Parts: sequence; C-alpha cells; structure tokens
Amino acid sequence: MLIRILAFLLETLFFVLIGAALLRAWMNYLRINMRAQPGIFVMAVSDWIVKPLRRVLPTAVAQSRVDWASVLAAFVLALLYVLLSVLLIGMLSGAMQVVSPMLLPALLLGALKMLLRVALQVAFIAVLAFAITSWVQPGSPIYGLLGRLTEPLLAPLRRVIPQIGGVDLSALVLLLLLQIGLMVLG
Repeated sequence: MLIRILAFLLETLFFVLIGAALLRAWMNYLRINMRAQPGIFVMAVSDWIVKPLRRVLPTAVAQSRVDWASVLAAFVLALLYVLLSVLLIGMLSGAMQVVSPMLLPALLLGALKMLLRVALQVAFIAVLAFAITSWVQPGSPIYGLLGRLTEPLLAPLRRVIPQIGGVDLSALVLLLLLQIGLMVLG
C-alpha cells in the first residue's frame, strides 16, 4: 500500500512539472501571452529548469519558434521520474535491479512514454475544458484562451467531420482519439 501511495504522489508531482513544461512550450509556439493565467503558473512551476537550459542551448536553437528549452525540460523531468520510480519501487520492494546494458534504453523509452502520456493527458484536459466552456460560458476570456490552445488540434478534424444539427463534434472525436492514444500507451 505504501508503495502505491508514494508512486501516486511521485507521478502526480511529475505530471504537474512535465505538463507545465509542455504547456509552456505549446503556449510559446502559439505565441500566447505568458503574462496572464495559465502562463504565470506555468512559468512559476517551470522557470527553475527551463531558464538554465536556455542558457546552455545554442543561440539558434534557444531562439527558434519551438521552445526547445521547455521541451528538453519536459524530457529531463520525464527521465528523472522514470529513474526515481525504478529506484523507489526497487528500494521499497527490496529487489534492487542490477545495472545492465539495457537499463539506459529502458529508461529513455520509459521517459518518452511518460512524456507522450502527459502530453495526451494535458491535451485531453484542455479539449474537455474547451468543450465544457463552449456550452457554459462561450464569451468568457478562458474560452478564448482554450480555443487558441486547442484550435491547432481541432482544425484538422473539423475539415473532415461535418457538423450534425449545428453541433461541432470535433472535440468529442478528439477526446476519443486522445483516450485511445492513452490506452495504447498503457
């Protein structure tokens, strides 16, 4: 029971950290104002790792349209999560793993899987919040922000999915696709 509680707390902490770094990269890519919420929160949570990475990245990479420092921060955090999870489970279960040549590829693959899972979950939350806000408060500022965050994901679906009775089902279809993606990742 203790292992499950600690694993849950570790996963929750790293979900917030990785999600903030990914959301920061996405918001910067879309040129969304970071001086308003959720930008303020995202920067407060991720500045400690993103700013040092910006200083060490080559200038051309650090100043490109893609916020590579935030993407790299998310990957480093995912790698740290996987490493801490392996150590936590190994220590608490008393079955420490022997270091093998396959450990590094397994850690990198686990980090990539965690990164993708968090990206899908953050997208799911944003699309769900956008759909709910579109029904409840379509004129609110948060609706505009969520629309800007989700439009690049919804636009391709809107081109192929017709409206039914004046209702845009693209968000529902995207939620289903994101959930399937999460199932595939396991």
